[in-house]
Amino acid sequence: MRLRVEFTTEPFDLDEAPAHALAAREVIETAELDAVDVGPFGNTAEGGADRVLGAVEALLRKSLQAGATRISLQVNVIDDGFGEGGR
Repeated sequence: MRLRVEFTTEPFDLDEAPAHALAAREVIETAELDAVDVGPFGNTAEGGADRVLGAVEALLRKSLQAGATRISLQVNVIDDGFGEGGR
């Protein structure tokens, strides 16, 4: 199964990336995921379920430790292994 994670960390700082945002990005960029896209207002990455779920756990822990007060995330199944339409 393949998953896509989309996330943001807060509080925002438009002048420079806060420590919690940098921590989250580092986790995602080093997690050996596919299609990683980081930006100022949202981040996405895709990969196998085990890698994405492991990265999400690390992202939550490290971002909170680095000062995040809110983390919004969404995880979607992008390939359920059954092709178009699923079961």
